[in-house]
Amino acid sequence: MPLNNRIWGNAYRLTTICVDTYENGVPEGRFYNPYIEEGERFQSLTQFLLRMEILLEGMDFPQSSTSRRSFAHAPPHEIRFPAITAARKGKLATFHLRVLFRQHASWQGSLYWMEEDREESFRSVLELILLMESALTRRFENEPDRPEKESSA
Repeated sequence: MPLNNRIWGNAYRLTTICVDTYENGVPEGRFYNPYIEEGERFQSLTQFLLRMEILLEGMDFPQSSTSRRSFAHAPPHEIRFPAITAARKGKLATFHLRVLFRQHASWQGSLYWMEEDREESFRSVLELILLMESALTRRFENEPDRPEKESSA
């Protein structure tokens, strides 16, 4: 399917985020979207957000209300993600991200945390980050395999 064709439909709004590790505030995992055949790995939250933005730009859906700004000329949007064969469930957490709008140079939508069966709306990427961070911090603190903190006394 050509990248310049706009894709319509709710299925393309949904991205599954599988977080496998969360160390020192840095999540690592994979994300999946119906637009890409397999999935994409990320090794930080910044990497996830930038790759997700490339995906949204490539689909042109939801359409952005502002032009992308950069210090350098942006290369044409190409979506060529490596194949991932792992299950679509994170070892630590799994989220369903639904980006409904891209307005005011940010995203608006909802984030569903599968393990806790909770959904929250967000009005900006910053709110999305804070939602994910709060879920991952809570999940990480409750992990039974986690080594005990050493007391400073």
